[in-house]
This record gives sequence, structure tokens and C-alpha cells, in this order.
Amino acid sequence: MSGSRRIRLALVLATAGITGAGVLLGPATPAQAARQVNWDVVAKCESGGRWHINTGNGYYGGLQFSRSTWKSNGGGKYAPTADKATKAQQIAIANKLHAKRGLSPWPVCGKKAGVYKTTKSTTPKKKAKATGKTYVIKSGDTLASIARRYKVKGGWRTLYALNKNTLRSPALIFPGQRIRL
Repeated sequence: MSGSRRIRLALVLATAGITGAGVLLGPATPAQAARQVNWDVVAKCESGGRWHINTGNGYYGGLQFSRSTWKSNGGGKYAPTADKATKAQQIAIANKLHAKRGLSPWPVCGKKAGVYKTTKSTTPKKKAKATGKTYVIKSGDTLASIARRYKVKGGWRTLYALNKNTLRSPALIFPGQRIRL
């Protein structure tokens, strides 16, 4: 194998290695990034849900922060120890700590069922509103082309949602069918 061939082969292998690492170590998916902890579940396990608890064991508040963990994550701006802070302030510090270390500071309670909130959508879905106009489908029409022609906000999906009672599928429309716009 010639010297230039070896260099090209090395470059191809290095590029493939870097690309593969990017795939493996790439950014978290939006679903992972958006996962929110249900701190009430953790607090119920840690402290019986008592956010102002101080039992004298060196851990404070609903999420049982040590004094050093509380202060090193910015809790000192709220109160000297977590038990003297509000629930919202404790949760703010817990979110900060969770962003750095996950649920590892709560090794038992962080594994309880229901710790992660389940959210279906971050934005509420709006109901499609008909304009009161109708359209008779012609040969060659698609819901997408009709939506573009009549500038339907939300495109073919909105047209399908408005006409779900009439249409069995957004891909199955027939000439002569009357749809709402």
C-alpha cells in the first residue's frame, strides 16, 4: 500500500471514529432534556413530605439537603439551611443540583416510581376552527394543495381535523366530496 493510500485510509477511519463518537455522545434528545422531576414524590420519601423538617441528623428540608450541598448549589441566597427555605426555593436548588448530578444525591428516593413527571405536551393543542366556507374536492386535489390554495393555518392536518367525520384518511379523498375550510 502506498503512502498516500495509507494517509487516506487513516483519514477515513479517523473521520468515521469521530462521527461515531458524535452519534454516541451527541446531545440528549428533547424528551430526555424535558423530563421533570416530581419533587413531591422525592420529598415524601425523604422527609414524609415535610418541607420544613430538621430532625438533627445533618440533613434539612423536604429533600434532605446537607448544609454543604445546599450552600454549594446557591441555597445560601435563600436561607442558611434548606429547612428555613420555602418549598419553591428548595425545588429551585434541587433542579440546579439535578442538572449537574441527576438523581444520584437521592440514591434511594430518586428511584421511586413516579419520580419523573409524565407530560404529554408542553403546549396545549388548539382546536381547529372552521371558517364557515366549504370546498368541493376536484380530481387531482390533495388536502395539502387545498390548504395551500386557501391559506389554511396548520395546513392539511387542520383540514383533516375539521373534516374527520367525513374523511376516513387524509390520503383518501374523492372528487365531489364537500369539506369544510
